[in-house]
This record gives sequence, structure tokens and C-alpha cells, in this order.
Amino acid sequence: MTLSMNVILAVCLGGLALLSLVASPRVRTVEGFFLGADDAGKAPGLWTLVLSQVTTWIFARSLLNAALLGYAFGIAGALGYTAYYLSFLTGGLIVDRLRFARGYPNIQTFMRDEYGAFGVTTYNILIGLRLVSEVFANLLVVGLIFGTAGSTGYYLSIAFVTAITLVYSLLGGLRASLRTDVVQMLLFLAMLAVIMTVVWLKPDFSTAAIVSSSPNLASPGWVLLAVALLQVISYPMHDPVMMDRGWLADRKTSFMSFVHAFWLSALCILAFGFVGVYAGLHKISGEAMMQTFERLFDRNTLVLINVALLVSAMSTLDSALASAAKLAVVDMKAAQPTLANGRIAMTAFTIAGLLLLLTGSKDLFAAVAISGTAAMFLTPVVIFRLFANIKAPLWSYKLSFAIAFAGALFYFLESSGYTKIVSGAFGPMHSYTVLLWINLLIFAGSCLAYGVGAFTFKSQAAR
Repeated sequence: MTLSMNVILAVCLGGLALLSLVASPRVRTVEGFFLGADDAGKAPGLWTLVLSQVTTWIFARSLLNAALLGYAFGIAGALGYTAYYLSFLTGGLIVDRLRFARGYPNIQTFMRDEYGAFGVTTYNILIGLRLVSEVFANLLVVGLIFGTAGSTGYYLSIAFVTAITLVYSLLGGLRASLRTDVVQMLLFLAMLAVIMTVVWLKPDFSTAAIVSSSPNLASPGWVLLAVALLQVISYPMHDPVMMDRGWLADRKTSFMSFVHAFWLSALCILAFGFVGVYAGLHKISGEAMMQTFERLFDRNTLVLINVALLVSAMSTLDSALASAAKLAVVDMKAAQPTLANGRIAMTAFTIAGLLLLLTGSKDLFAAVAISGTAAMFLTPVVIFRLFANIKAPLWSYKLSFAIAFAGALFYFLESSGYTKIVSGAFGPMHSYTVLLWINLLIFAGSCLAYGVGAFTFKSQAAR
């Protein structure tokens, strides 16, 4: 008797859950739970941080996005999404300036010192939404692997992954996340190597065809690449999972972990994008990506692809929960830094992510585009204040915030079809083109607001 795909995947998921539980330590100290230190108080080493950084950013949503964008737009789509991983380089520089050059214990303290209660509140809201969206998106991918939205398999798989991940996260906090990230990442790399070998050995695979798969420079994939290059300046600053790991080790180890995480994660994402490009070159009109995969690949390869997505989903979930606990208890100081309060925060963010699933949204890239656009209000903060050491008044920050959030809201309304202002004024336009124009306007407007504010601030100080 041939086992069904869902039965095989369920067995693999059970094995992955058991492996994660075994690898996860039970933490009894606040330092271990919130800061990832071992029982002796020692910070994590370089490659623990690197593998943790990579696996927390190569989440299930990212893998699917890279494949889907490659499938739809060729090499340009794959490169466009890969460009977001330049965030590791800008993130490493931001951490170095904040933590080591200026001595800040976290980004919240910097935002409070520079922009008061308004600054730290707006920042916390942004990263809180980011964490909830990560819980939502990865659980959504897990559910869709096992069935259509609303099916029994969909809900059972989500419930199982949520329960297992929450259990070992509650027991081990950030220390458990780091430990399981290493195991999960090594497992993912092995599976990715097999998947890529299968694709490369296909008789109809052609590197030349992949490289030349986006000849039209007006392709939405190239437009997305331009959007990513605009957003990576500020994107890492609104990702607490990435930033949290920059405060765990010494200066050299911390910075090099970001550098190594960049090239390793970029290669992994680009590789998965190549799988999507290959499938897109051989698709039949009207065929969805997963249907093309089922036609092109054998059963074993399909199992590997789906298990790779499950591994990525679990690794990102535990990291998001660990960051949620640190955000609420340590950074926001919403409660005393105890293990119990950290676990309450984890549970609350899990429930919020599950509730978001009830909205019925299935657009996996939308959350990246919208949150990245909203985070553009941090771009002038990074450029002017952190890198150029130019100070500006609070009104500049408020105006930048208003411009960025208005732009993000406008893109959400336009891309979701609630409004048709752009098409009514300029005719039909791809949503990524709309996104690029919005981001260009936000970049120009927020930098102008900060620049004018800095000039007036300097003039007043000189009097």
C-alpha cells in the first residue's frame, strides 16, 4: 500500500518535533531565557549565531516567496527577493553603531533618548506587528502544506506545530531557540543540497535559460529588486529576531555573525528561487506553481521540499516567540523580567498570530512589502543619526513616521483592491510598480523632513 503524501509529511513532522524537543534545553535563569546564555552564563559562539540568524530569516514564507517570485518573473524575481538579505549587512552596521559605538542596551533605549515616548511607542508597535505577522505567516504555510484553508489537515497541522513549538519555547526561551536553530538549520542545508542536486541533474535544466529568464527590464521582478534596495537600509531595524542576536556576543563575533549570515542566507534563498525559475520555465498555461512541481518532480523530491518548509516554519516560530518575550518584558518593560512573564508574553503573541489566521489572508509577500514600507520612517534615522551623527527635532521624526505609514496604508488598500486610485489616474499598473513609486516618495519625503529639521535644529543651536 502506498502511503499518502500527508501521512508521510505527518510522520516527518512528528520526527522533527521530537528532534526539536530533545535538542531544546530547559532554562532556569533569566539570562538564559531572554539572552540565550548557557548555564555558565557564556554567550553563544559565532557559528551558533550565524546558523540561528540564517534559519530565522529563511522562514517558510521566504522560501515560498522566493520560489513564487522566480516562478512568476524569472531570475529577476529570485534576485529581487534575495536582495532583502542585504539587510544582514546594514543590520550588522546598525547594531555596531548602537551597541558598541554608543553603548545602548537595545534599540528602544536609543529611540526613547532621541524621540521620547512617541519614538519608542511607534517603534514598539511596528515590531510588535512584525512579530505577530511572522507567527501568522509561518503557521499559514504549515497549514497549506497539509490541505486547503479550512480543511481538517490545515487546522490539525497548525494546532500540532503551534503546540510543539510553544512547549519547547516556554521551557527554554532564547536558549532553546538558539539550540534548535542550529539543529534545524543543518537539517535544512542537507535537504536543500539534495533538492538542488535533483534540479541540476534534470535533463532539461539549463543555467543559461535561468540566467536569461527575465529579459524585460520592466519586469516586476526587476522593479521588486529596486524596492528591496530602498528598503534594506531600514528593514533590519524593524526585525527584532535579527536585531536581538546582535546583543548576545562580543563586538567581533556579533558583526561577523551578520556578515556570514548574509552570504549563507542569500545563497539559500537564491537556490530556492532557482527552483521556482526552473519550474516557471516549464509551466503550462494556467498552472499553479505547486501543480508544476508535482508534474516535474518525483514524490521523494516533493516530500523534501515540503519538509524543508516545515523545518523553516518551526525554526522561525520559536525565534519569533523568544523575541516576543524579550520585547514585552525586557525592552518594553511591560512586566518584571521573570520566566513566568516571558512565557505569558510568548503565549499572548501565539494567540495573536492564530487570530490573524482567521482573517483569511493568503498573500505571503504582502506582509513583507507593507511592513518594509512602514519601516521606511526609520531610513533617515539610520542614514542621518546613526551613520552621519546628524540630529534632528522630534517633528522631523513624526513627519517621517506619518509619511511612511500613510504610504504603507495606501499600498495595502491599492494592492488589496479596496481602492483603485492609481489605475484610475494612470491606467493599469502592476502592484510592484505602485510599491516602488510609494517607496521612492517615502524615501524622498522622509529624508527631506529629516534634512530640513536637522538644518533648523543646527541653526537654532548656533544662536
